[in-house]
Amino acid sequence: MGLFTFLKEAGQKLFGKDVKAAEQAAAVDPAKKAEADRAAATAIENYVNTLGLKITAFTVTFDGATAIAKAYGVADDQANKEKAILAVGNVEGVAGVDDQMTVSRAEPPAQFYTVVKGDTLSKIAKEFYGNANEYMRIFEANKPMLTHPDKIYPVQSLRIPPK
Repeated sequence: MGLFTFLKEAGQKLFGKDVKAAEQAAAVDPAKKAEADRAAATAIENYVNTLGLKITAFTVTFDGATAIAKAYGVADDQANKEKAILAVGNVEGVAGVDDQMTVSRAEPPAQFYTVVKGDTLSKIAKEFYGNANEYMRIFEANKPMLTHPDKIYPVQSLRIPPK
């Protein structure tokens, strides 16, 4: 549990015109803030649910004023929990994820790594494991958010499993 930070301006574009318009209206009409926050939280929940992660009772709350999402639920294992946190954090408009999730089976946590310009999964694998050929280990650890080993982008957060 804890707060994980992400770059608010990068990631999956889930907040359509309706949510963005509601957020702008919330600045003028505070009564609309709860509606905008719930719409954003629902968009995040729906996105994470499409990933097929093994999580029971997964829910999200979102505060547009701080751009912090809180993730709740019980993940089958540490990997599913971390993937959910990354999926929530890698949404454009989310600056942080307050992890309120638990796991059914405790395991050592992975490290999170923020991609920088010029990174490849091979380069990252060489840095963390001493062997560039371990790149598929990182790719597999970030499925289904990653669909191809060559499709990573700067400021994206990745899960680096322990050796």
